[in-house]
Amino acid sequence: MTIRLPGPGGALRAYTPRAEPASFTTGAPLVSRTVFSAAHVVADPFADVAAVDWDATLAFRRHLWAHGLGVAEAMDTAQRGMGLDWAGAAELIRRSTAEARSVGGAVACGVGTDQLTGPATLAEVRAAYEEQLALVEGTGAQAILMASRALAAAASGPEDYLDVYGQLLRQAAEPVILHWLGPMFDPALEGYWGSPDLDAATETFLDVIAAHPDKVDGIKVSLLDARREVELRRRLPRGVRCYTGDDFNYPELIAGDAQGFSHALLGIFDPLGPLAAEAVRVLDAGDTVKFRELLDPTVELSRHLFETPTRFYKTGVVLLAWLAGHQSHFSMVGGLQSARPLPHLARAYELADGLGLFPDPALAETRMKSLLSVYGVDQ
Repeated sequence: MTIRLPGPGGALRAYTPRAEPASFTTGAPLVSRTVFSAAHVVADPFADVAAVDWDATLAFRRHLWAHGLGVAEAMDTAQRGMGLDWAGAAELIRRSTAEARSVGGAVACGVGTDQLTGPATLAEVRAAYEEQLALVEGTGAQAILMASRALAAAASGPEDYLDVYGQLLRQAAEPVILHWLGPMFDPALEGYWGSPDLDAATETFLDVIAAHPDKVDGIKVSLLDARREVELRRRLPRGVRCYTGDDFNYPELIAGDAQGFSHALLGIFDPLGPLAAEAVRVLDAGDTVKFRELLDPTVELSRHLFETPTRFYKTGVVLLAWLAGHQSHFSMVGGLQSARPLPHLARAYELADGLGLFPDPALAETRMKSLLSVYGVDQ
């Protein structure tokens, strides 16, 4: 049996789906690396306004926890700032952390300033951060201080970042993860840390950490630049971890080198969850070669999902969750399922199927054919 898939320009090609999925086992938490999957939200397709299907959303998190992964909650993968507002994110944090406690899963939650809906002063930015930090710490979850569009707009230079982050870190009850999200993920974050020059921005970022090393568990770097990440992690104070957010180069960064390695906090580990966990368990046993053999072939899919404009990678993530049977529909909060063209979606299906990511390949094929039919592609 074959399926006809459209390529760029609409030309159709025949693809033969695999008959059997890859086999992945659930297991205990991972040992050699701390690994978080940033998780998507499942929309309620019957709601008149943007709404979340809480049952399906929490079921997907249980799926990730069952494989030993931690969940990075209410991050950009969950459409934070792209369909999910602060009220929805706050409810997601409360529900997800309660679910994590019930199953013994690890969870860290995004703290931002997205309750601000217009221009804000630095004091208002700090107060917004403080409100969200209090909510996350109140649930018992670890906090991830996310990059803020409002701070990027209000700051006049590096000193404003040093001041705002310094005050937040002094208030934090427990060490946090600092998140540096590049403008490829959110154009409003251009010039974060006070300069469009990444070398200058890096110095400010390191100054923030150096001033409060006891309040920084680690940093998540999402710049899609492996060389820069390696250089940055080598300059971190002892005890401060680097969590790679590089969805282009994660196998080599997690594997590391003689001078160190990166942990992981990745959106691509949403669709790759079981495979990624299997690979890290191999790494736990000390087999870096086998780890790379398992994870390297996934990079083509990841680079495809995160291709420019990168911020729309969530569309491919949700497509794959639907095809894998984790949700009953392909719709997204805010209608973001329309953000990628059909050839992009078809290629995502083909690459994921080739990796064996679909527990039921026949179901994935049937669902993909139904999507193609909606677009007028007959089989």
